Amino acid sequence: MPIRITMPQLSPTMETGTLARWMVREGDGVSSGDILAEIETDKATMEVESVDEGRVGRLLVAEGTENVPVNQTIALLLEEGEDEGALDAVAQGEGSEPPGTADPAPARPRAEPPSRRAASPLARSMARQAGLSLEDIAGSGPGGRIIRRDIEAALERAPAPPVSGAAFEEVRITGMRRVIAERLQEAKRTIPHFYLSLDCEIDRLLDARRDLNNGGHRISVNDFVIRALALALRDVPDANAKWAGDVIHRYASVDLAVAVAVDGGLVTPVIRDAASRGLAAVSLEMRDLAERARQGRLAPEEYRGGSFSLSNLGMYGIREFDAVINPPQAGILAVGAGYPRPVARDGALAVATLMSCTLSADHRVIDGAVGAKLLGAFRTYIESPLSLLI
Repeated sequence: MPIRITMPQLSPTMETGTLARWMVREGDGVSSGDILAEIETDKATMEVESVDEGRVGRLLVAEGTENVPVNQTIALLLEEGEDEGALDAVAQGEGSEPPGTADPAPARPRAEPPSRRAASPLARSMARQAGLSLEDIAGSGPGGRIIRRDIEAALERAPAPPVSGAAFEEVRITGMRRVIAERLQEAKRTIPHFYLSLDCEIDRLLDARRDLNNGGHRISVNDFVIRALALALRDVPDANAKWAGDVIHRYASVDLAVAVAVDGGLVTPVIRDAASRGLAAVSLEMRDLAERARQGRLAPEEYRGGSFSLSNLGMYGIREFDAVINPPQAGILAVGAGYPRPVARDGALAVATLMSCTLSADHRVIDGAVGAKLLGAFRTYIESPLSLLI
């Protein structure tokens, strides 16, 4: 009996996935542990390994297919000694047709829909996406069945359609972008946002960073910001909380989610118990999390469950912005770039490097006074960088 390969559930909340790429072809032999496919979830692209040994009999879902439900059969493996004839009975339940079931030609010539020709589900899906008619394709599979290589050969022969005069380019929505859109829409619709802003002088912080890096460290301004925000949340625990309907949940530790830009969106890897981490430890962990986030190699537990968020666009030259809260959290701090600006000091005009910071807060959890205390504590740490080294 052929073995069913199903869409795996790669995280507790995953309901569908995108089959990004097949790593095998029909007819390939596979062993336990071999990589079968790459599956794209809302946060990462992950490899799916084979648990069984066998030969790839049929690929039922085409590369690039979105919204494939968890546990749907995506491929069939033939066990030792089985031939392709064993596939049809199993594939019937997956919506395919056995060879030789094409309707007889009607009295008058007319174009039949692709699904009426004997073709594998993968070939049918590929033809539909490419706009090909199966009537024009000769099948090389058993009984004249159209299979993947026949579609690929037809695509190679087809002339490239002209694209001149196109008014727009259609960009495929990835699972990550879809989830980002849904969550941000939910946040703006259900969370009563309010905003508080202040400027921090960072000249002493920049001097401290320069001294540390001259001593062989690799500390970024963002590392200082992470450390300062974590300590401020520790000092103002009422801000490190979430709305839970009829109660407020105040977190026991500061699990700081830090936004990282990746292809197609952003990911927020979480530094657990960040208030207890020293500056060097924060720097090492953040560098590792950011690198693996960009490679799509974060495990689900590394980007879920933060208690508060940080978004820093200073490296892009942005001076000031408002961020959207990441539900169910109650706040996010938006940090801009430091710029030299005039300041009044002891009745005289001076120049200081100022970094603008804006707190987006859920007013159900964080009142204005609590938000002001949090920003005040944050500024104290930023403007006293030696306190972040302790």
